[in-house]
Amino acid sequence: MSSSAPPILPLSNPQPAVASAESQPPIATPAFRAFINHITDSVRQGLAQRRPWAELADRSAFSKPESMSEAALRIRKNYSYFRVNYLSAIALILAFSLLSHPFSLLLLVGLLASWLFLYLFRPSDQPLVLFGRTFSDRETLGILVVLSVVVVFLTSVGSVLISALMVGVAIVCAHGAFRAPEDLFLDEQEPAATGFLSFLGSAASNVAATAAPVVAARV
Repeated sequence: MSSSAPPILPLSNPQPAVASAESQPPIATPAFRAFINHITDSVRQGLAQRRPWAELADRSAFSKPESMSEAALRIRKNYSYFRVNYLSAIALILAFSLLSHPFSLLLLVGLLASWLFLYLFRPSDQPLVLFGRTFSDRETLGILVVLSVVVVFLTSVGSVLISALMVGVAIVCAHGAFRAPEDLFLDEQEPAATGFLSFLGSAASNVAATAAPVVAARV
């Protein structure tokens, strides 16, 4: 008597879950949004402290300095009074110079975006994946440093920025040397860093505070 074979149960071979290694890590949008808001507020507060442009361009206040020491003293006093206006003028010269060189502007924007999104605001627990390869934090930092050196020193970005800064500083020094500061009422109790300088300091501290936990976690 032949015994019937036991029924063969179908075996399910579950496919291994494919990790989405190709997907890019999400951007830390809350930290980036807070950073942008802080920069915007700082710029708005700095511009609110600027002097009237008509006072800056008052033709009756211009005279030739009698010596180099007087010119240096004028520059120092005028910079203390027109600090925000001077920095705004330099920023406008930089912006105009970059806009007149679109390729340099695109390179600089791409470099800044790479630092922000690939390192500074990228979550430390999610590695960077490009072209199917996973990069560690140290490798990402090294690539960004090399990319920065290439963009700044081996392209037109560095020459555009340096030339624009030199033109801006020359214009500021020329105006400060020939503008007589006798009619300016300088507040001696005014803090040393106001306007755009306080903006730069607060922005730098904000970047450091935002990036400190990320860098500490990666180190």
